Amino acid sequence: MANWVYPLGSAAEGNWDISLGTADSTTDVPGWAHTGLKVATLAPGGSVELPAAGEERIVVPLNGAFLAVVDGEDYALTGRASVFSGPSDVLYTGTGMALTISSADGGRVAIATAPAKTNYPTRLVTAAETPVELRGAGNCSRQVHNFGAPAVLEADRFIVCEVITPAGNWSSYPPHKHDEEKDGETSLEEIYYFETRVAPGSPDRPGAEDDAIGYQRVYASDDRPIDVAAEVRTGDVVLVPYGWHGPAMAAPGYDMYYLNVMAGPGPVRDWLISDDPHHGWIRQTWEGQDIDPRLPFTA
Repeated sequence: MANWVYPLGSAAEGNWDISLGTADSTTDVPGWAHTGLKVATLAPGGSVELPAAGEERIVVPLNGAFLAVVDGEDYALTGRASVFSGPSDVLYTGTGMALTISSADGGRVAIATAPAKTNYPTRLVTAAETPVELRGAGNCSRQVHNFGAPAVLEADRFIVCEVITPAGNWSSYPPHKHDEEKDGETSLEEIYYFETRVAPGSPDRPGAEDDAIGYQRVYASDDRPIDVAAEVRTGDVVLVPYGWHGPAMAAPGYDMYYLNVMAGPGPVRDWLISDDPHHGWIRQTWEGQDIDPRLPFTA
């Protein structure tokens, strides 16, 4: 079975903390074809470059502010203090665009990618323009930043968003799948890139931030084998090629963030899912429940 879980450091390459599924990645993931992710930590004044390639990209500041240069044109990304500080400016680039990213003060940046054929214009989506959705209810409440959804961003293949789950809550739940092209469902690979932190107001304990944990579950929906029950921390990646996935669980005491990158071979760019029939009824229990009052997370 292919490796679907990449702890921090296991998919590093050159200046990149993570390089998976992109045009220049050397890590081989058998059966992986439609999505990619690169993450870099830049020192003050540092930069990274991506050559022109047949893939579309979206630059997502995780912490810090950045300058992106696309074919000689500058785009300032205001950024944020952390992924738990609300949305950030993000930058979309179409195919065949060379990209340089730098940071005067340093920070961490992600680049989501997808092989693409149709070229769309470069676009800056500001934090103020990003739709913030509060999804679920009760202990299934989570916050979604939909900057790369079809209704927001014109693109060829991918759908990109980020999700914040408060400590003790479950997200990506009920378990669902999008691994078939059929009525009501689209076939999409999915990348989960995680960050975690000790929840604000927690008792002070030295070293707790280094071991802030969450959990991710993926399991088979048909005869294709997959069985993931992963403990995740900041910098870890879980790939979902197919199958039921969820929940993504924020352990008590630890907030969880994940960046989702989805794309597939189908003719329609849309996130259409099927719930696991054993657990889909959970959605009915949210009726009449309030959204977790800790949300939304903002700066």
